Amino acid sequence: MNAEEIALYLKTHPEFFEQHADLLTQIRIPDPHGGAAVSLAERQMTVLRDKARALESKLAELIGYGEENDIIAEKVHRLGVALLGVDDLAEAVRVLNTHLSGSFAVPHVAVRIWGVGGSQDDAPEYSPVPDTLKAFAGSIHRPYCGGASGQEAVALFGEQGGHIRSLAQIPLREDGVEGGACFGLLVLASEEVERFYPDMGVMFLNRIGDMAASTLLRVVH
Repeated sequence: MNAEEIALYLKTHPEFFEQHADLLTQIRIPDPHGGAAVSLAERQMTVLRDKARALESKLAELIGYGEENDIIAEKVHRLGVALLGVDDLAEAVRVLNTHLSGSFAVPHVAVRIWGVGGSQDDAPEYSPVPDTLKAFAGSIHRPYCGGASGQEAVALFGEQGGHIRSLAQIPLREDGVEGGACFGLLVLASEEVERFYPDMGVMFLNRIGDMAASTLLRVVH
């Protein structure tokens, strides 16, 4: 009988150790942590303790993520409350810059608007935007996060654009929905390569984009 057959027999006959309980203390197996040989029962306890420690570590990690998300959610909430109180474009942009650069520590923020609120064409946010960038903003179904290389949005930051290494591009849409017409772009940028990366979660970025779009449409119309 080989090892596989013995293992299969023990799996299919769990009563074996009930009938031969003394074997649990007589069988000696290597200690996984490098100590002397231990009994089967002691080894089982070691395995269970290791599993418990792994689960505790995973739980602590999940709790940490939850606490971090709570902090971000509170920042997003404060931004939303602040945006509710603005009544013109300049104030809306000031609030966005203050919260994003302050609470969220985003070093560079740019807002561009097109196709709505023509009476404010002299505002910096209405500076000309290449048709290719408008098309890109309208084509993405979620915020673009990743490297700055090759991204037209880098030019929105002028001379500072040469130092930008990563960015998030958030389309601003009417009604804040995927199918709504895109009328602008909110760009967050950083000199850090890993600040905005392709696989990062975008739930909060989506919410910020929705709030920004709703506010900007309200104050430019």
